[in-house]
Amino acid sequence: MTTPRDRAVLHTILDPNNPFGHDPWSETEHELVDDDSRFDPVLVDQAKDLELRGVELAESGHLACALGLFDQAVSIIPHRPSAYNNRAQALRLKGDTAGALSDLDKAVELSGGRGWTASQALVQRGLLHRLSGRDPEALRDFQQAAGLGNAFARKQVTLMNPYAALCNRMLSEMMANLQNPPAPSPPSV
Repeated sequence: MTTPRDRAVLHTILDPNNPFGHDPWSETEHELVDDDSRFDPVLVDQAKDLELRGVELAESGHLACALGLFDQAVSIIPHRPSAYNNRAQALRLKGDTAGALSDLDKAVELSGGRGWTASQALVQRGLLHRLSGRDPEALRDFQQAAGLGNAFARKQVTLMNPYAALCNRMLSEMMANLQNPPAPSPPSV
């Protein structure tokens, strides 16, 4: 019988890029949802339909059409964060990083930093900050998303910690040496 700590140590050895103490066998990410109850349900359904079609168009490379649908979703319910998050993704794919960051800021603001959209927007914004060399801002966003239960963000926080990175590298080297020991040196005469 193993304890949760034993499993965490074993998991850290086998996957050193995950945070210590994260036990994937005992922890499931809590389900994040957005609270749309303050909006008219008919308008929410319309906005969700537009967003779904926009995502499909963006995935198939029709970014201009997708952006038009996201714009419509924003105009239907301007205080609902989801359309801003989705539009940011399309803007990023189009190469408009400034526009994407603006929409992600709005999505985080409107969500109050809670729910599924906040988690996604924080990760997207963190990635954009990281790509632009703004690691302190990226780390803050990843930490906030990790606090919401986002596993990807949790891993990014660990990878961005210089001490954890050093420990992970040393542990990886140790494991590699255990699996493939270096050839013994010839005796010196």
